[in-house]
Amino acid sequence: MELCIRAAEMKDYESVEAIMQEVHQMHVAWRPDIYRNTDVVFERAYYEELVKAHQLWVAEQADDVVGLLNFQYRHITSNKQVTRTTIFVDDFVVKEGYRGQGIGTRLLEKIKEKVRREQLDGLELQVNARNLAARSMYERFGFTEKSINMELL
Repeated sequence: MELCIRAAEMKDYESVEAIMQEVHQMHVAWRPDIYRNTDVVFERAYYEELVKAHQLWVAEQADDVVGLLNFQYRHITSNKQVTRTTIFVDDFVVKEGYRGQGIGTRLLEKIKEKVRREQLDGLELQVNARNLAARSMYERFGFTEKSINMELL
């Protein structure tokens, strides 16, 4: 089936929210000390901001939203760092049952092309340390560790 990657529209809200609930439940299972169940992951107003800014893409197959990628521009400037503008991927999810079919790779290729086209300085994201499947996919795609968050409980 043909996969279409496009900017999200308001009509996609329910499908996107369902996918976000799916991934949020994974985080709740991994870290119930941090994450809690919630009725809404993406508030409608926040979703609308992303749609208007064209910073949320969906992967659609046979009129079904099967993945999404939400990104932000980050401009870093200080007297102790090189000035850089990057894209940071806030949310990146492929719907359960569609994983392992190349949908995530297509979404990453599209955002990587945007970074190249706009001549930005990089593409960054954060991944839960317990999400081994995602970490493995990012490494296969060419991502490397930039920093490691640590905690003391």
